[in-house]
Amino acid sequence: MIHTSLASPAISFATSASLHSPGCSCAMCAASLATPPLQIGTQADPAKQERAEQQAIRRLQQRDQQVKAHELAHIAASGGLAQGGPSYVYQRGPDGQNYAIGGEVSIDTAEGKTPEQTIEKAQLIRRAALAPADPSSQDRSIAALATQMEWQARAEQTQQRQQENAVSKALNGERNAAIRSYTGEPNAPLFDISA
Repeated sequence: MIHTSLASPAISFATSASLHSPGCSCAMCAASLATPPLQIGTQADPAKQERAEQQAIRRLQQRDQQVKAHELAHIAASGGLAQGGPSYVYQRGPDGQNYAIGGEVSIDTAEGKTPEQTIEKAQLIRRAALAPADPSSQDRSIAALATQMEWQARAEQTQQRQQENAVSKALNGERNAAIRSYTGEPNAPLFDISA
């Protein structure tokens, strides 16, 4: 899952302890919801308690692997935009080990110096957001924001080109008028710098 603020120059791709947003139906969330939390330490039978603890450890190990793979996928696709490594939220298992149950990666989302740089950056952000095998709804939201960022940069790029073309046409007109004035011929060959 990704956390972001539009005013922030960075976003965080995060996998929360509650997996994704409420109502998410991805495989990871479905598996998490299908297995109720275990009540460890309340069993009278030591063998049952041991089995419950082992089951809890396996679930925590699986979640730890999923969270770390999810966050590392964001980093691998970030193209150097990741601001440091992933940070994780841990839960201590019945074996005393800490297991990652959530995490995040911060990604630089500041616009580039030119529309072209902004377009490249937006494409990297989108790829990083959608890199995990199971992007969360928050990941998809960040991908949509990156697409919007790219569209705005493309619009700015188009506007710049239109302004450059207008300047080029004006310069061509001035040069052609000067050529006609100098030669005294109204049909003198025209000069075109836009070609």
